[in-house]
Amino acid sequence: MPTKIVWQQDSSQPDNANNFAAIKQWWADLNAKEVAWQQRLIPESGNPDEIDWDSQRFDEKFALQLPEIRGITLYWYKPGSEGTRNITAKKLELDTARQKLYIYPLSQPQLVIRVGKPDIIYQTIELKDPLIAGTSVGDNCVLLLRDSKQQIEVKLTLSRASLGKLLENLPG
Repeated sequence: MPTKIVWQQDSSQPDNANNFAAIKQWWADLNAKEVAWQQRLIPESGNPDEIDWDSQRFDEKFALQLPEIRGITLYWYKPGSEGTRNITAKKLELDTARQKLYIYPLSQPQLVIRVGKPDIIYQTIELKDPLIAGTSVGDNCVLLLRDSKQQIEVKLTLSRASLGKLLENLPG
């Protein structure tokens, strides 16, 4: 299955109708699910791949209610707002790998809206040359990484298989 499914208004592409049906089903499946809603201007180059999708002030997260597509118009209800909202699309692009729908509104050709499942943001902790200790507990191995300067201790409990993968991935 392709990672991008594209529907475009007035397209003669043979898959256009099937792509539209797949996007319509994906949109309907978002009912009562939390989504991240982002709007960005398309850069002057016209290349949407240059858009910075990092979180910005006007980005929203909410549980999408009653999403449906009638004609080429996407409808939904946002909790706490009055009435149903809608956007008529000239192009829809579904990234199935990232679970994001890119909506190119007919009325605003310079705009793209990205709707999808919120990204998971991981917190990264960097330990430089920590003290390392290890022991076996039952069938598992426990690694202890301690950085006294930052006063951080990380405890990793790994199965023997996970420890084997870790050792395989270490250079040396």
